[in-house]
Amino acid sequence: MDQRLKQLLRIKCKEMGIPLMGVADVRCWENPPFQRWMPQEFFPHSIFPEALSVVVIGLPVQLPVLETSPSIYYREMYNVLNALLDQYSYRIAELLNNEGFSSIFVPRDGYGSIEVLLERPLAFFSHRHAAFCAGLGTFGVNNMILTPEYGPRVRFGSILTSAPLPADPLRDEELCTRCMRCVQMCPSSALSREDYPEGITDKTACASWSASLHRRHISPCGICIKVCPIGQDRVFYHREDPGIYEETRSESPYQHIWDHVRRYGGK
Repeated sequence: MDQRLKQLLRIKCKEMGIPLMGVADVRCWENPPFQRWMPQEFFPHSIFPEALSVVVIGLPVQLPVLETSPSIYYREMYNVLNALLDQYSYRIAELLNNEGFSSIFVPRDGYGSIEVLLERPLAFFSHRHAAFCAGLGTFGVNNMILTPEYGPRVRFGSILTSAPLPADPLRDEELCTRCMRCVQMCPSSALSREDYPEGITDKTACASWSASLHRRHISPCGICIKVCPIGQDRVFYHREDPGIYEETRSESPYQHIWDHVRRYGGK
């Protein structure tokens, strides 16, 4: 295992302002900790047969911007994060290529449009599962990866590489508190109370709601990650009380900000 190369990757990630990085062994997909898993065609070494490791990077979704969702503000941040993840993942893949290990980046969103997702709600590779296998977090009831640092407010990118990198251990603590805010506040009723993987998101319902927001230029939704109480970012932004997003809490000191942002830039 190449510890030197992994340390080089961590240094490069720090230089690029990437706060989260983890490494998964491709064998994790073959022997998952869940009884239920994805078909083999979605495995990293089915997409890139040379792959021995998957490097996963994560960029945080800034909570005060997300709080305005659904809005043009969150939509723009979402697009910026996707573009950065694609660029950073490509650069890391090229760094590994220059070190002599064949590598490729996986684009952040592996589907054509929300309309396409309505017909087939799957991308060709799951960054969430890669992040889990790389030890960056655990699944919550919202079927998103929860991290100690940012809860589910993280966008992930992946690099498939032939480098034999030391894998990071899976997280063994459950971060989800099962508060059920994500289930109760989902506008498309796409979530259930069961844990992952039994409570898989109703992807058609989620995609249909996203398509309606897209027509108003304010997709994606983001509610299920906004209301989650997990993450040190809540302490950093002084948002320890996730109950401020409930409709009955109209006295929230930030409500006028959210109303202002939502009033402009969309339909």
